Amino acid sequence: MATPLRIGLTGGIASGKSAVAAEFQRIGIPVVDTDALAREVVEPGQPSLEAVVAEFGPGILDPLGRLDRRRLRSIVFADPSRRRALEAILHPAIRALQRTRVAATNAPYVVIAIPLLVEGGPRRDDVDRVLVIDCPRDLQLARLLSRDRETPEGAAAILAAQATREARLAAADDVLDNSGPLAALPAAVAVLHARYLALAAGRADPG
Repeated sequence: MATPLRIGLTGGIASGKSAVAAEFQRIGIPVVDTDALAREVVEPGQPSLEAVVAEFGPGILDPLGRLDRRRLRSIVFADPSRRRALEAILHPAIRALQRTRVAATNAPYVVIAIPLLVEGGPRRDDVDRVLVIDCPRDLQLARLLSRDRETPEGAAAILAAQATREARLAAADDVLDNSGPLAALPAAVAVLHARYLALAAGRADPG
């Protein structure tokens, strides 16, 4: 079977990526969530977890032998070289599992949710098009304050650590404006759905 058209879905925190992914799933399009894959590759018994423990020590495990994510985050957040070491372990494993899941889909196109696609996560050659979920920075801040109960300073720090809105838009092939109400999403996704079906059909057409 031919590889499906691969749509890389990305956007800043609190832009509404999860809601858009859920809408694609609702209309029958497979969604591969790389955040979920990142959790899967460090489950107990997985080679990636063993490699992370070898790199960072057994102190990153909880009493049940599972990864203590908060402890690991505190280490890599404070030291960029340690973060790069973690990425060197996890990114290849996540990418390999992502490709396996994409190859197993039976659909004309698949959505791959990659929150840090623009920031240099999985390579651009893993997707055919980049779909950016966009909203103004002020709205992101408001959603963070409401949804995650962040302080204004904490929310600003989170946004500062991500790619700028301008960088994401520059990388986009398609943009979904998610500054409106949730009820507007089905219509916006339907437009993209029709576009992607047409593009997928064009790829499959030998003429």
